Amino acid sequence: MSEKKSAAGLVAPKLDKVRVGFIGVGSRNSGHVATMLNLDGVEINAVCDIHQLSLDAAIKQCVDKDRQAPAGYADYRRLLDRDDIDIVLIGTPWQDHVPMAVAAMEQGKHAFLEVPAATTVEGCWELVETAERTQLHCMMMENCNYGREELMVLNMCRQGVFGELLHGEAAYIHDLRGQMHEIEHGTGSWRTYEYTRRNGNLYPTHGLGPVAQYMNINRGDRLDFLCSVSSPARMRSIYADEAFPEGHERRTLEFVCGDISTSIVKTVLGKTILVQWDEQLPRPYTRLNMIQGTRGIWAGFPNRCALESPPLAETARAREGVGGRGSAERWMGADQLAAVYEKYDHPLWKRLAREAEEHGGHGGMDFVMLWRIVHCLRNGEPLDQDVYDAATWSVIGPLSEESAANRGESMDIPDFTRAQWKTMTPLGIVE
Repeated sequence: MSEKKSAAGLVAPKLDKVRVGFIGVGSRNSGHVATMLNLDGVEINAVCDIHQLSLDAAIKQCVDKDRQAPAGYADYRRLLDRDDIDIVLIGTPWQDHVPMAVAAMEQGKHAFLEVPAATTVEGCWELVETAERTQLHCMMMENCNYGREELMVLNMCRQGVFGELLHGEAAYIHDLRGQMHEIEHGTGSWRTYEYTRRNGNLYPTHGLGPVAQYMNINRGDRLDFLCSVSSPARMRSIYADEAFPEGHERRTLEFVCGDISTSIVKTVLGKTILVQWDEQLPRPYTRLNMIQGTRGIWAGFPNRCALESPPLAETARAREGVGGRGSAERWMGADQLAAVYEKYDHPLWKRLAREAEEHGGHGGMDFVMLWRIVHCLRNGEPLDQDVYDAATWSVIGPLSEESAANRGESMDIPDFTRAQWKTMTPLGIVE
C-alpha cells in the first residue's frame, strides 16, 4: 500500500476566479448564495435542489444581481460533472454530507459542507481519506469560528491574556421545537426524525469549534477521549401533544434523544472541555463559549471577562477595591469590557466589520467565513479549518451516542491527523 499523503496545511493552486456550485439551496445555502454574490472574484455557475421553488429562488437571486443565470439541477451528480466548477457548497440534510462531499472531491472539486460534516465515525474517516487521496480541500463551514466574539477571544488566547489554557465549555443550546411544524419542506421536515433515531449530541460543532481553535486542537494538542450522558427525552413529545391536533403524525413519533446531552472531553495534554447540546428545552440561546486559563477567563452569553493581569484588569480591581494576584473574583464592568474589545478585536473582523454587517448572516460571521474562504483559494493559502477539524469536531456526535448508550463509558476519539497534530502549525491571527 502506498504511503498516505497528509492534508495538513494543504495548499491548492491559486484560483483567479472561484467558480462555485451549490448543492442544496434551501434555508442555509440560500444565504450563502446571497453572500457569495457580494464577494469579488466569485462566479456562481450551477445550483442544485430537489425542491423546485428553492431552486428557482436561488437562480433568481443571481439574475436579480445582474449575474448570468446559473444552471439548475435536481441531480447533484450532473452538477459535479461540469468542468466549470472549482468548489461545491453542500447544504443538505446531514446524511447526505459525506457522500456528496466525497463525490465532489472525486470529481476534482473542493468540498465545503455544512455542520456537522458527518454523523458516523466511518463517515468522518471517509472524508479524511478522500481529502488526503485527492489533495483537495474539505472544510466544514463552522461559521461560529468567525463571529466577532470568537475571533477576539482567539486573539486574546494567542496573546496569552488568559495564561495557560486549562478548560473550555462549549454548547449549542437553542430551542428549535418550532421546526417540528415544517412538514413537507424545511429543516424540520427531516431533522425531526433524527430525534427519534439517535440519543446523544446531534450538533456539537457550533460551540466546540471555537474552543478547539483556542486550545490548538489538532495543532499541538488533540482530543483524547470523552464520556457522555443524556437526560430523559421529554420535551418534544410534550410539545407535539400541545401543538398538534389529535391524530397528527407528529404526535405518534417516539422521541428517544435526551433533551440535553452533556459530554466531558479530555485532551492528550490534559485539558478538559464540557460540551453540551439541547434543542428543545425552554431556555435562552447560548453557545457558552467559555475559556479558562491560569490568568483569567472569558465566558459568553452574556459576554463576561475576569483577568488578573494588568492593564485591563487593573482598573477593574481598583474600582472594586481589591488587588493582588488571585483577586479576579468579579466580572469586569461595562467600561472594562469595552476596553477589552478596543484592545483585542481581531484584525480580520475590524477589516470586514462594515461589509459583514451589511451583507453577512448571523451577525456577520457568515460573510467573514465566506470572504476568508475565497481569499485563501484565490491566494493559494491554507484554509483556517481543514478536513481533520471537520472530522474531529463532528465525531463528538456519534461517540456521544455510543457513550450514552453504555452508562457514560469512556470513548477514545480517533486521531484523524495520524500524529500530524504534533507538528501542525496553530492557526495564527490573520490580517
